[in-house]
Amino acid sequence: MNHLVDPERFTPSRRALLGALGVSAAFPALAACGGGDPAEKAAEDVASNAEVELPTYTEQTAVEPDIPGENGSTPGYTSYPEDLPQTVDAPPGSGNTFTLMVPTWSAVQSGLNNAYTQALDEALGSKLEYQMTTGNDYRDKQAAVFASPDDVADWVSVFGWNPPARFDQAVESVFQDLTPFIGGDKISKWKNLANLPTAAWQFGVFKGKLYGIPVPGEIVTDAIFYRGDIFEELGLEAPTNAEEFLAVCEELTDPGANRWATNDLNTGAPNLMFGAPPDWRVDDGQLIYRWETQEYRDALEFQIQLFEKGLVHPDVAADTGDAKQRFESGQVAIHYDGVGAWGEATKRVQASNPDYRQVPMSGLSAKGGDPIRYTGSAANFFSFLKKSDDEARIEELLGIADYLAAPFGTKEWELVNFGKEGVHFERGDGGVPEATEALAAEHPGVLSTLVTGPLAKYDFADPGHVEEYCEWMKGETQYMVEGPFYGHQVPKPAEYASLDQPMYDLEKDIVRGRKTMDDFDAAVETWRSNGGDRMREYYQGIYDELDK
Repeated sequence: MNHLVDPERFTPSRRALLGALGVSAAFPALAACGGGDPAEKAAEDVASNAEVELPTYTEQTAVEPDIPGENGSTPGYTSYPEDLPQTVDAPPGSGNTFTLMVPTWSAVQSGLNNAYTQALDEALGSKLEYQMTTGNDYRDKQAAVFASPDDVADWVSVFGWNPPARFDQAVESVFQDLTPFIGGDKISKWKNLANLPTAAWQFGVFKGKLYGIPVPGEIVTDAIFYRGDIFEELGLEAPTNAEEFLAVCEELTDPGANRWATNDLNTGAPNLMFGAPPDWRVDDGQLIYRWETQEYRDALEFQIQLFEKGLVHPDVAADTGDAKQRFESGQVAIHYDGVGAWGEATKRVQASNPDYRQVPMSGLSAKGGDPIRYTGSAANFFSFLKKSDDEARIEELLGIADYLAAPFGTKEWELVNFGKEGVHFERGDGGVPEATEALAAEHPGVLSTLVTGPLAKYDFADPGHVEEYCEWMKGETQYMVEGPFYGHQVPKPAEYASLDQPMYDLEKDIVRGRKTMDDFDAAVETWRSNGGDRMREYYQGIYDELDK
């Protein structure tokens, strides 16, 4: 686990498709608002964003990882510090009360006042008041609130993958430009914030100013998993290319034993086996979209074979049942999922099936050779501070953010995540905090949507999983590539917001045999004429500006 609130719970099913464009891929777009050419305006914004003085990165080495990260992979901790270092010398607050607008995927709580909130407020020197909204309703709620700036909370969490409509306008009119406070070496006043990755800060830049405080995200977000125990029982090795994959699937499939090879691979096959881009890539200086690539087409034809050969569980074609349940019960032996589900599922299923082994495939490439992995978003969430003429108030909030951003294994991190010793946790072997029932009852569970420290992989109950996770991720990161707009805020005009959906719908029909590849070719031409070519012109102008 990385935090009490697992970021994987917040991500949509197409999270991997947003990774290469970064946060801005999901923006519902505002370029069409106002006068002037949208592409020229967006290109100007991107150019001005490139001039922003980002916070100077200063590594925080309070606790050294047991497994250092490589190429941006998540570092791992298999032990707990004997002496927890302190990174904040004194409470950063001055007694003010601040309201926090945050999403929750648990019960909405109001007026929180318990031993946990009291301990945190005391450590911060300020009082935090939580304005929670259910995650499914959060985006709509924000759209309404942002229309009345006076009603906006002091500190607001925003989905990285799906901000509210017209958000870039809200940023300018509602939220505080943080550039004068934390740009460049000014960040040194808050050493935990200075420890956050530069790429994560870059995603918080809008219209030439730094607004967003990031919640860092995994560079590798998903995997094609296989049941290691089933493979071992059948004497099978994990495949490394498409030909081997089909052969293994045929060996796995045994309807008489109520076992099929795989669940749906509609995202896993194109993204993780064939290397299709999540959206745009550049060929000889020109942008080409996902459906236009040979890799995406090959991935469709590969999936057609899986269905035609009866290697996919029949409930997939019927769109019924639960994919994870099929994988965990052994009805299928291959399953695509986010990496956050790996440890949780292993621990839960092994309680009743000790032989259960969930293993991510490594180095999988359809044609052999080095695979292509598109880098995941550097930030899962942003948070923004309400605009204020009172600089001391902004600095106080930044000080609170600095406390909450303390890295793994520090005194601040322990308090934020586990509360007060003797109340919310007791010390176990090796000093590990063991939660009491009071922690689950009193922790608001929303702080990690505002800011966190750098990613850290730890699992006090299963350090072996930490080692497996980190070593696997190291291997994958050597194949990572960034999309042409990675790290840049590029608003997607509203006229293109629904352009891709018919293609995703058709994808399902094609691989299940209800439509043909001729239908796919015709749909690509329709996509181009219905706006794809115009969208390409828009993004090409922006790319050309970036490539100068």
